[in-house]
Amino acid sequence: MTVTLVNPDGLPQIDAYQQVSIATGSKLVFIAGQVAWDADGVTVGEGDLAAQVEQCYLNVATALAAAGGSFENVAKLTVHVVDWTPRKMPLLLEGIARAAAKLGITPVPPATLLGVAALDVPDHLVEVEATAVVD
Repeated sequence: MTVTLVNPDGLPQIDAYQQVSIATGSKLVFIAGQVAWDADGVTVGEGDLAAQVEQCYLNVATALAAAGGSFENVAKLTVHVVDWTPRKMPLLLEGIARAAAKLGITPVPPATLLGVAALDVPDHLVEVEATAVVD
């Protein structure tokens, strides 16, 4: 495994994510922010945050596979959500869980979650970018 996630003693023990990502390997992969477009550039889940999160994660998985990796190789995920409020957390987690179920993986929460005013296209509610280390 090229990435080990830990919550070291002396830092808060947060169940949703780990504080430290230790990466080893020979190839760094930087996945550009993925939005809820399908392969034809059509927005999936217009107005539905959970559906858009799911599509973003599926797109990240596709990009990782093209680089010879998977979510096991992810050192850091950053998620940008339009008009973020904590009330949106259940929808975010639902989208992550749905993608994880489709991919057959353990759900991978973001290391960084940012609220933003807008994204590139008004219909886009979320964008997910990843950094991975692949042997």
